[in-house]
Amino acid sequence: MYERLGGHDTVKVAVAVFYTRVLADPLLAPYFEGIDLARLRSHQAAFLSVAMEGPDVFAGRPLSEAHAGLEVAGEAFDAMIEHLEFALVDVGVDAGDVAELVSRVRSFRDLVVTAR
Repeated sequence: MYERLGGHDTVKVAVAVFYTRVLADPLLAPYFEGIDLARLRSHQAAFLSVAMEGPDVFAGRPLSEAHAGLEVAGEAFDAMIEHLEFALVDVGVDAGDVAELVSRVRSFRDLVVTAR
């Protein structure tokens, strides 16, 4: 999937579009206050690359550890997924591939949603 969708270039643009949308969302923006966005974008690109069956270059902490203590709500996770869907469509990924990739990312919900 990674190469078929355009590889690194597609991932890089999709992540940029994704964070433009996320940071404009009043529900999500507070989660990113004081965060090193360049580093976060790099981690997100590495995560998406792996989700797209591309190179595994992620060197960050495990998802559960990275999100521990952030009190990420289910509603926030769902909003992030929606922004990811729109970002992928915006960069030209076809609907079938968007659905498959979003399903893969959604499978990590229990590692990211930390609010109980």
